[in-house]
Amino acid sequence: MYILSWILCVLLGGHGSLGEIAKDIFILAGQSNMAGRGGVRGGRWDGDVPWSCKPSPSVLRLSAKLQWEEAREPLHADIDVGKVCGVGPGLAFANEVMKVKGGRSFVVGLVPCAVGGTRIGEWSRGSRLYNKLVQRSIYSRKDGGGRIRAVIWYQGESDTVREEDAETYKNKMETFITDLRSDLRLPSLLVIQVALASGEGRFIEKVRSAQLGIKLPNVKCVDAKGLRLKEDNLHLTTMSQVHLGIRLARAYLASIGHQFNDTKSAS
Repeated sequence: MYILSWILCVLLGGHGSLGEIAKDIFILAGQSNMAGRGGVRGGRWDGDVPWSCKPSPSVLRLSAKLQWEEAREPLHADIDVGKVCGVGPGLAFANEVMKVKGGRSFVVGLVPCAVGGTRIGEWSRGSRLYNKLVQRSIYSRKDGGGRIRAVIWYQGESDTVREEDAETYKNKMETFITDLRSDLRLPSLLVIQVALASGEGRFIEKVRSAQLGIKLPNVKCVDAKGLRLKEDNLHLTTMSQVHLGIRLARAYLASIGHQFNDTKSAS
């Protein structure tokens, strides 16, 4: 009865506490392809929401005002401000996790933190972006009703412009992971990063090599290479974002021991 009342509160626009409802929390961070540009053309989002990204009362997002609400596209609309956001991988990820793990009292909590056009150096400890990421992550579990299960990271396109940035990417990313785990007091926190499908400059392969070469414990990599890009040759299409979200979900589920025997496609 409590669960039903809480879901109704969410549907009616309330900001109900998650309280004792079990929730798995996922931090979504990085730059524009994580924030989502699927369906954005001419400075406007087309509003197309694939079935795999449909909202559910069991999938929530932490808003910029630190309030839990039902997750809807665009997930990063109030986080990646000053830019037009569209479909990203977050909701497809959450819905795929729900499909496998979901139960009557199970909730996925998404914490959007991505900001377009940012280099890895802008996420270093003490920076505005890093501090905001830590703040939102800590707040997401303050009611004691959930656990941060993973950081989902898609970033690096801006580090392909200068060779210096590409060459130092691996060290900076490893430092970021180590610092974040320390500041969240989660020494084994799972990090699932995306290996680039594109970039703003000509050093894409150097950044990809850095991403694929990270050997820290409990760091997984999902390769986005080959996913279809928009006309700008930088951002993933809406359906590519859906497919990436499902790949990320399956990487997470595999990390907790779930076995897959099919190759279902998204719709």
